[in-house]
Amino acid sequence: MNQDFFYMLVSGSKKGAFAAMLRFCLAAAAQLYAVTIRIRNLLYDKHIFKIHHHEAVVISIGNITLGGTGKTPLVAWLCNFLHHKNLNCVILTRGYKTRIKKNVSKYNITDTATDEPAILAENCPNAKVIINPDRIAGAAEAIEKFAAEILIMDDGFQHRRLARGLDIVTIDATRPFGYEKIFPAGLLREPLSSLKRAHAVVITRCDQVSESDLNTIKTKLHAINPDIVIAKSIHSAAYAKTSENKNIPIQNLKAQKIFAFCGIGNPDAFFKTINALGAELTGSKTFNDHYSYSESDLADIYQQARFAKAGIILTTQKDWTKIRYLDLDKKNVQLAYLAIEIKFLEAEDRLRCLIEDKLESKISKRK
Repeated sequence: MNQDFFYMLVSGSKKGAFAAMLRFCLAAAAQLYAVTIRIRNLLYDKHIFKIHHHEAVVISIGNITLGGTGKTPLVAWLCNFLHHKNLNCVILTRGYKTRIKKNVSKYNITDTATDEPAILAENCPNAKVIINPDRIAGAAEAIEKFAAEILIMDDGFQHRRLARGLDIVTIDATRPFGYEKIFPAGLLREPLSSLKRAHAVVITRCDQVSESDLNTIKTKLHAINPDIVIAKSIHSAAYAKTSENKNIPIQNLKAQKIFAFCGIGNPDAFFKTINALGAELTGSKTFNDHYSYSESDLADIYQQARFAKAGIILTTQKDWTKIRYLDLDKKNVQLAYLAIEIKFLEAEDRLRCLIEDKLESKISKRK
């Protein structure tokens, strides 16, 4: 099913008898999925399913909805924070849809045809990245080979087998609670009540909604988990990097005519970020999340950009990792990706204190 059609369907914006019938079918499937998730969580809560412990402290960065919520910039922030504490951290990722090139070491992540693992390796140069769908095996490998003190489990909120010291959940302010329906009827990966086991929430893209909406989100979160730490953040454009590996300062994009494309969970948020730069978005194209690009896709993008009279084609870093192996030697239109970093608007100090308290024994050894 096309991603845009699915979002219109579950949000209720798609009207008509056929859409209503599809929503009925999705709701029935969601009931079965919800029961399965609740039973699974109960079995972990009652310790019937085994939870594995390691000597390294595990910090999970995850979400409760499908689609992009901004985990990767937060992982990069956390790695930088831990590096300045002189702590040895390793990132654990399942490597969704990872395809490693032949004759490439599994630790040379930047040479893989993938998205999140490559971005993590590039944005977190002081941390090793382990790709392994089995998080338990990945954790053991990180400790044995890299003497990891801290394990950062990317997309780990639903992964209950590995015990963690902290659960930090990212929530996209533009789609905070997945239409409050379990997948496939909505975007929730598990019931909202699961947020009771989270220690902190980082609300992302706060600049794209009203203050009233943010207060509503915070009120709902505190109703679910009164003790949860809630931090507000935005995704700030740091620079654009061209196919020639040159940086374009953000101020140079102002008033530029830009054609943008992406294959991410929340494409509208990316396009809004470009508009916020003061650039003129003359055209755009969206693909499904985790889309694998071909030469013909890229040729079509260039053609549309030229038709839209764009001077620059912008994409996300996630998409960039998948097109960089294609033929980028096109003329007339410059191609670049927009580098994003997280900036906190509220409660960054509380989040830092929460992490420091959990890592107190590790940090004290460095003093």
